[in-house]
Amino acid sequence: MSQENRTSLLEGFKAFLMRGNVVDLAVAVVIGAAFTNIVNSIVKGVISPIVGAFGTQNLEGYRACLKGPCVVQGGEVTGVAILWGSVLSSTLSFLITAAVVYFLMVLPMAKYLARKAAREKQLHGEQDAADVTELDVLKDIREALVAQRGDAGGPTGVRTP
Repeated sequence: MSQENRTSLLEGFKAFLMRGNVVDLAVAVVIGAAFTNIVNSIVKGVISPIVGAFGTQNLEGYRACLKGPCVVQGGEVTGVAILWGSVLSSTLSFLITAAVVYFLMVLPMAKYLARKAAREKQLHGEQDAADVTELDVLKDIREALVAQRGDAGGPTGVRTP
């Protein structure tokens, strides 16, 4: 491998790492890991006791027996059990995590960016380019072509006597 190839490879890798979406992804992973402890505490301290009021505090204990008697004998479970309680626990953890991320991070950031864009638009006082759509431009072109044809004397551009 030549020196030029190594240099371009390293430059490409550096450009990849410096892209905004890679940094955003790394931040999201770190923040997600930090929220894991909070979510687990909420599930164990709040959700499980509420569910425990109707059944058991341990969601992992909810199961359905698919085959044979599901009995614990000597530390082993006999039969084939479907552990729907652990699925429920994981689903609740996911929903709580998603709600916390949305309400504490995504929603405030979206509102902040909207306010910032409105402030910039007001400060610059310029017409937003997004107001003019591609369809508007095409309509203007069509009207100009129709006007040119009208000057030529007919719809085909051929003058009639």
